[in-house]
Amino acid sequence: MKIALLGYGKMGQEIEKLALKKGHEIILVFDCLEDWESDENRLSEADVAIDFSTPVSILENIYHCFDANIPVVVGTSGWLDNLEKIQKDCLTRNQCLFFAPNFSIGVNLFFDLNKRLAQLMSNREEYAVSIEETHHIHKQDAPSGTAIVLANDIIHHTEHKEKWVHEAVENPGELGIRSHRTNNVPGTHIVKYESEDDCIEIIHTAKSRRGFALGALMAAEWIIGKKGFFGMKNLLEAQI
Repeated sequence: MKIALLGYGKMGQEIEKLALKKGHEIILVFDCLEDWESDENRLSEADVAIDFSTPVSILENIYHCFDANIPVVVGTSGWLDNLEKIQKDCLTRNQCLFFAPNFSIGVNLFFDLNKRLAQLMSNREEYAVSIEETHHIHKQDAPSGTAIVLANDIIHHTEHKEKWVHEAVENPGELGIRSHRTNNVPGTHIVKYESEDDCIEIIHTAKSRRGFALGALMAAEWIIGKKGFFGMKNLLEAQI
């Protein structure tokens, strides 16, 4: 598999390392405007692009891939306000995009666990629910895309929560997400239900970036030859 890496930060480098071990080839790396100016016409040589860039560049990167008619795997977060438009354009133009706020297999199992717990706690208003996430200091968006997914799933399954807010909660209908940026933490997410008498927590802690890179490569291998808009649910269901 010939891969174009869009973004060459720590995640891009982790993907490169793992891809080479799996026998794939990194034929292009786009990490700045100069890279696009010199090599954009070669993008169509890749079998797939994998994007872990920045919220500022992600939309343009996706459309570059659409123009080159190659599938793109996106792990960059911080652009969810444009997700609906991108999905529509992907389908209209008969392109292929795989997006996940988190490519860790464990996190996606954690999503299911979170939904089930939210269902069980839906009518337990004596428990205050909150989310806390911690990442490395270089992460550019807050709250994390993973925390937003967790929050939206809780809201969907909980009658007394209407929206999530970042940091300060001002009324009972809000679900608070607290963000911490410290050192080199790959990612920790905590969902907490707390009453006056006890506390229930579910926690996912990433030990390294390898799990994210592995999931992204699995997605890249899976989408080659496909058209449409996909996510981790599609990939995991295909493996059953």
